[in-house]
Amino acid sequence: MDGSGHAPHPAEWWAQFPEASERFDAALLVDGFGDLLVRRITAPLLRQEARLATDVVVRWLNKPASKELETWAHGAAARLADAVRRFNDSPTSTASTEEAQVLSLALKGDFAEAAEGAEPLVGFMPLLRLFVTSLRLEYFDIPLTLRLLDSGQNPEQAIRSGFLIGKYGWWPAWLLKVVTERALAGALDAVTIRALDQCAYAELSPFQARLARRLLDGETELISTAAQRLEGLGEKNAAERLRLGDLETVALAARLVPL
Repeated sequence: MDGSGHAPHPAEWWAQFPEASERFDAALLVDGFGDLLVRRITAPLLRQEARLATDVVVRWLNKPASKELETWAHGAAARLADAVRRFNDSPTSTASTEEAQVLSLALKGDFAEAAEGAEPLVGFMPLLRLFVTSLRLEYFDIPLTLRLLDSGQNPEQAIRSGFLIGKYGWWPAWLLKVVTERALAGALDAVTIRALDQCAYAELSPFQARLARRLLDGETELISTAAQRLEGLGEKNAAERLRLGDLETVALAARLVPL
């Protein structure tokens, strides 16, 4: 367990992040690894080598088409790995090389393995925040995604929820509260999103919004009453769907309530 109470996450868990976004920013990730690890390296010469290597690799990742920078980056990463080996082989060295070893993995592009090694050293949340930020997704709710991951959701599920909620950030506050609660409960899916989107477009009054929330929460008596009203207005199919738990009928039921 680290200070956050989490058991260390394996490389396979961290590997899900780069796969979740086509815009994953490797340069930002490597730069972040450097910020988290270089200052923890106690041997001055090794720390300087790590800082220089990180800077060169980040420059190349920001300009990946440059063959010259690519050559420099590979050379710098190799020099850091060699420096770590020399420190480990030296009978007079007492400095820990663990941080530099982990950074060396990141500089070679082994991000998942580097994260597995870094988590016990720097803590779960700083590392998690770095990986989530590196996704570079548009319309993405980063704070909520961090909450979901910290609560134990897997990256694929949490990232999907964070993207959906970020995309619909224009929804009214009551709907955002509903969708956040469902995301935290692991109950956010495409059907729920469509239903909530219909509620958002329905432009419900405050009273209708409170009714919609109670319908979404599955209040049996209210659902029965709303279904009877739908039937009275000729909406028999919608009434039956509402009774069967069809969330997409909630907006219609709420709108038909007199103001």
